[in-house]
Amino acid sequence: MYYITKRIEISAAHRLTLDYESKCTRLHGHNWIITVHCRAEELDANGMVTDFTHIKNVVTDKLDHTVLNEVVPFNPTAENLARWICEHIPHCYRVDVQESEGNVASYEI
Repeated sequence: MYYITKRIEISAAHRLTLDYESKCTRLHGHNWIITVHCRAEELDANGMVTDFTHIKNVVTDKLDHTVLNEVVPFNPTAENLARWICEHIPHCYRVDVQESEGNVASYEI
């Protein structure tokens, strides 16, 4: 089995829809750290699991310097973002999304 990991830092804002009172329902931003994990039993024709540039482009082209609520069709919690990123990258099996120091959400298939 082959494994790769790509760590990406982006800046993005969001506001959460919550069923309780929280300051997070107001628009605010984070410097997010996103770690993407991919694996494959066989390498592709280029000798790769998934191209690192493709991973970077999926994350940065869609999410960097945006208001996430305007980009994704769901409540942009770190948990939901981790799942969405995982679903958009070939051979991805885990994504960790850190929205601030000490606050990390992970999604794994």
